[in-house]
Amino acid sequence: MTSDFDGNNTASVTRRTLLKGMVSVAGVVATGMVSGGFNVFAAENQPDSAKREAYRAWLQSLPAAPAPELTKHGLVATELQRWSVMEGNQGVAVDGEHFYGIGNHALVKHRKDNGERVAEWFGPRDGAIIHLNAGWVDGHRLVLAHSNFPQLPMASSLEIYDTRTLQPMDTYSFGIRLGSLTWAVRHDGFWWACFANYNDNGTTPGFDQRWTYLSKFDDNWQQLESWLFPPQVVATWGDSASSGGDWGDDGLLYVTGHDAAELYVLRLPKQGVTLEYITAIDVPFEGQSWAWDRSVPGERIIYGISRALQQVIVARIPEVTLG
Repeated sequence: MTSDFDGNNTASVTRRTLLKGMVSVAGVVATGMVSGGFNVFAAENQPDSAKREAYRAWLQSLPAAPAPELTKHGLVATELQRWSVMEGNQGVAVDGEHFYGIGNHALVKHRKDNGERVAEWFGPRDGAIIHLNAGWVDGHRLVLAHSNFPQLPMASSLEIYDTRTLQPMDTYSFGIRLGSLTWAVRHDGFWWACFANYNDNGTTPGFDQRWTYLSKFDDNWQQLESWLFPPQVVATWGDSASSGGDWGDDGLLYVTGHDAAELYVLRLPKQGVTLEYITAIDVPFEGQSWAWDRSVPGERIIYGISRALQQVIVARIPEVTLG
């Protein structure tokens, strides 16, 4: 007979012996816990119906979050100027000397001091440029949100034009993506872009405007985070979505819908996935995309459009004081 400690099998035999013993002990203990009187865990942690009802009542007694409301605080923009710009039916961008009217596949450049047109660009019907939307100026680059709206599948791109000539400079395709790109801006070292979904046409079947979202991207256009819009703001969009937005120097996010003459003030949430609503400002234009005039520091001047009147409208918006 060979001892458990003899030869090369000493260690393996010893482990087998120990494991068998452990399994046997575990089985006895488990049997005792199930059949014996010391199954403390099961006895103490299986609530009876009274305990369950009391717990439900306690949950219901917790304070509820306030219902979302479109609270306004009497903030009204002051109109400064209007210019007739027939082609600018989607939005407007602005820099130090000029503003840029934006149409579906049209761009027009005007002087800010007298409204004179100094350049224009028109894409062909049924061409590569289908639906330009909001614009944002970066030096001599006019960065425009573009999508194939109302075509399906939904696809979007950024189109870059030279502000001096209004000729195309560059493009970046997002390809097929849920939502049509309506605005994209640079802030705090990142890109922020809105992808809109709608209630009527041009939206992937099964989705609606509630699926409109704001995304944060790095310089390689890798998405880092995204947020939903507050329900009380979504409720103002009719069948459309957010058409314009940008960050203010105060660190707040200002957005417009498609038709309401209101500028909604939001901020990133401390928790959760939905942007936080702060207030709304009455403005003299009906939604659509708009732009800060950052060439006038501290003045809080914005440019917007009226599709109905075919005008570019300049306004000063009041400061927003957080409570």
